[in-house]
Amino acid sequence: MRLTSFLLGALLGIASLGAHAQGFPNKPVRLVVTFPPGGAPDILARLFSDKAQLGQPVVVENKPGAGGNLGADFVAKSPADGHTLVMGTVGTHAINGALYAKLPYDMVKDFVPLGHVASAPNLLVVTNDLPVKNVAELIAYMKANPNKLSFGSPGIGTSVHVSGELFKSLTGTTMTHVPYKGRQFAIPDLVGGQIQLMFDNMPSALPMAREGKIRALAQTTAKRSAAAPDVPTVAETVPGFEATTWFAMFAPAGTPKDVVAKLNAEMKRVFALPEVVDKMKSLGLEAWISSPEELAQFQAGEITKWAKVVKDSGAKAD
Repeated sequence: MRLTSFLLGALLGIASLGAHAQGFPNKPVRLVVTFPPGGAPDILARLFSDKAQLGQPVVVENKPGAGGNLGADFVAKSPADGHTLVMGTVGTHAINGALYAKLPYDMVKDFVPLGHVASAPNLLVVTNDLPVKNVAELIAYMKANPNKLSFGSPGIGTSVHVSGELFKSLTGTTMTHVPYKGRQFAIPDLVGGQIQLMFDNMPSALPMAREGKIRALAQTTAKRSAAAPDVPTVAETVPGFEATTWFAMFAPAGTPKDVVAKLNAEMKRVFALPEVVDKMKSLGLEAWISSPEELAQFQAGEITKWAKVVKDSGAKAD
C-alpha cells in the first residue's frame, strides 16, 4: 500500500512538472528593461520580443530608475511563474550590491538565472571640443587639470559608471561623475560639452562616433571588438584595464525548472538566428548564449570582481 502511494505520488509530481511547461505561457510575457528605450538592454529585449515564438507575445516594458534597481526590484517581487522577466545587466546583477547600502533586492537569492544574452565593450568617448585624440593624451590632460572634467552615466552602478571609476583608479586621475536618469539625457550634454566624456555602451555610442558627433578614444574590453577594429583598447595604454558590459535574463526566484528550461531554449534559438547575430554585430554586441548554471557561476565571479573595484575606487551611491 505504501509503495503504491509512493509511486502514485511520484507520477503526480512528474505530471505536475510537465504541466508547468505545457501551460506556459498562458498570457503575455513581460520583459522588463531597467533603463529607458534606446540603449543596449532595450535593443536586446526588443530583438527577443520580435523573434520569440512562445505562443504568447513578449511585451517589453521600460522601468528605469536608480541605476536599474527599480525595474530589477519589480521583477524580484513579481509572481514566480515565468510571465515576468528582466533583462539584467552587469549593474543590476553584479555591481549594485556593493554600491548601494540598502539594495531593495538580493542580486542572487531573489532571482533564477535564465541565461546570458550578449556582451559588449563600453566605448570611451569624448566631446569634440576636448583637445585629446587618444587615451595617453586624455590621461595627461586630466593630470594637468585635476577634477576639471566630468563624465556622465545613465545611473550610479551602471557599467558606464564603474568603467569611469576603474579608469580613475588605475590612472591616478580625478574627475567628477554626473549620473543621469538615462543615456538619452546624458548624450545631449556630452555633445554640447556640459560633460566631457563617457564610457558609453558601444551599441549606443559607436553610431554617434561614426557620425562625427562625438570622438571615440578607446574600447574597454581586453581585445578590440570586430565592430570597431580601428579603435584601440584602453588596456593598450593602461595595462590591466578591462570592463566588459554584459546582459542576461533572469526570472523571479522560485520559477519552475521546466519553465526556466523552456525560456532558456527559446533564448538560445532567438539569439542564434543569423539575422539577430548580424544585427548585434553591427552594433558592437556579441551573442553570448549560455545555460542557467553557467550564468549563475559567472555572476558569482562578477560580484566578487566588481565589489573590489567599488571598494578600491571609494564609489558610493549617495
